[in-house]
Amino acid sequence: MPHFSNGMNPNLAPADPLSGASRVVPNEDSFHRMISVERKRTARSRKPFLLMLLDTKSCFSFQRNERVLAELLSALALSTRETDITGWYKDNAIVGVMFTEIGLAGDNSIVSTMLTRVSDALRRHLTLEQFNQISISFHVFPEEGDHETPQRPSNPVLYPDLLRRDNARSSSRAMKRAMDIVGSILAIAICAPLFVIIAAVIKATSRGPVFFRQSRVGQYGVPFVFLKFRSMHTDSDPDVHMSYVRQLIAGQADATPSNGNGGGVYKLTNDPRVTRVGAFLRRTSLDELPQFFNVLRGEMSLVGPRPPIPYEVDAYDIWHRRRLLEARPGITGLWQVNGRSRVKFDEMVRLDLRYAQTWTPWLDVKILFRTPRAVLSSDGAY
Repeated sequence: MPHFSNGMNPNLAPADPLSGASRVVPNEDSFHRMISVERKRTARSRKPFLLMLLDTKSCFSFQRNERVLAELLSALALSTRETDITGWYKDNAIVGVMFTEIGLAGDNSIVSTMLTRVSDALRRHLTLEQFNQISISFHVFPEEGDHETPQRPSNPVLYPDLLRRDNARSSSRAMKRAMDIVGSILAIAICAPLFVIIAAVIKATSRGPVFFRQSRVGQYGVPFVFLKFRSMHTDSDPDVHMSYVRQLIAGQADATPSNGNGGGVYKLTNDPRVTRVGAFLRRTSLDELPQFFNVLRGEMSLVGPRPPIPYEVDAYDIWHRRRLLEARPGITGLWQVNGRSRVKFDEMVRLDLRYAQTWTPWLDVKILFRTPRAVLSSDGAY
């Protein structure tokens, strides 16, 4: 049985049968931080981990059931390794266990093995009624994304620390959303004449629609329809871009000359798919103007990481995926005002992560004020 001070202490696990010492079970805040650390470790080692959650379905609280908690922790101690981490995913309600550095076998076989092992241990320690009140779920990191399925975002269970951070920033996030709404409405109103002119020129110089619609991956992996002014011929083959993007993400792409400004860009140049008008729209970033409608709809923000195409995400390394989780995608960001396509892909991701981790409304304002200068200079644009 566990040792409880002051009547009861849910942060202590059963005593070690050999030493008699009590083992500290991390509270909710500590366990969430451990999940974050384990995600980063997995990104480096490429060894997945499995998060198991035991939820009481709100039928009872472990805080009021000392004996049930003791039996549960005893069962877990017998069915887990010393390197596995047990803690409170939700204090007094959901117990979590991280099975670290699991094998590379199929996820289904791993889950089946763990479920059988834990279920057998729980049945030996709990009554049938108690066992039936516990719901067991498994979550593997890194998860396999399916960005073509609208209802398949990244699994939020594996990112409780980010959800906690977002909740702590609720007032600032509300301010950011207000800035997005006001800013996008003003931009659409001011640029309305320009919308008409650009649309007329596109229709007059090439066949096809005015707007280019494309599926992009938003925050937490949720897909949305991304809007741009069409800058390419219709029915263009995406294979050229797909091949280049994979090389770029893998760090195998070389910089190519750009606009006679010296140096080079990590972007396709002399792309035969791009129309003459489209080349101008891209250099001046005028093709991006319709994205203010994405901002108004809440799919994007004025400032944030650029939203990737699904096949880009498929080529991501594990740590690259954090840019999809840390912040809502934006029209402009640190990448755009720090060299744009002159920056290698890994550095772009680091800039996105730095933005998300240090974000404040004032930082958004500073980036927005720096954006016109970056656009007019065409530095890194193509």
